[in-house]
This record gives sequence, structure tokens and C-alpha cells, in this order.
Amino acid sequence: QVTPVESGGGSVQAGESLRLSCSPTEFTDSGKCMGWFRQVSGKEREGVATIRSDGGANYADSVKGRFTISQDSATNTLYLQMNKLKPEDTAVYYCAAAQGTYLGLGYNWWRRIGYWGQGTQVTVSS
Repeated sequence: QVTPVESGGGSVQAGESLRLSCSPTEFTDSGKCMGWFRQVSGKEREGVATIRSDGGANYADSVKGRFTISQDSATNTLYLQMNKLKPEDTAVYYCAAAQGTYLGLGYNWWRRIGYWGQGTQVTVSS
């Protein structure tokens, strides 16, 4: 099993955009789910968006309408397009991949079942 690797983080101003990438994940295309999570120092990791092989997706209320999760099946790459970034989006963003069709945003399931990357820092200044 290959550990996912995140990229695309950085420092931006409020209102700007970033796109995070996560690759590769070597699960077969069918029956996999992937997600983006974020963590601020001292707080629990929280779910941002999840997606499964059939394209079904789920978003945290705080990012709906601003973030879009997508996947490229040909390259097994996961993306998170983040628009209209806010200072409260500042966090380390992690990619997770797991076998299954789960779309929940709860960290506990993904912590037990998923494979995690090392994270990429996103900093949004006002």
C-alpha cells in the first residue's frame, strides 16, 4: 500500500484560491473512498470533504459552495479545489484513502480504516 502524498498547500490572502492534490492511492477504482481533512494545532482533525468511486461526495457545512472535491481515476489522484478562502480555513490539510463507500466526515472511522498522507499547510491571511 502506497502512502498518499499531498501537495499544493501554501500561503494566500483571503478570497484567493488553492488546489490541493493527493497521489497516488493504489486502491482499485471500484469500492474506494477518499477524503480531505484538516487540523489546527490543539484541535481534533475534522472532515472537510469526502468522495467515493461512483462520484458521490459529502462536504462540511463550513466549506459548501467554496470547496470542490474531485478525483482522476486514470491517475488515482484526488483534488480539493478551494475558492474564496477564509482565515478560518488555515490548517494542515490531510488526504485519506480507504477501501469502501463511506462518505461520512467523522474522523474516527477514517483514523481506524484509512491510509493517511503527511499533510500540507494552508495559511490564509486577512
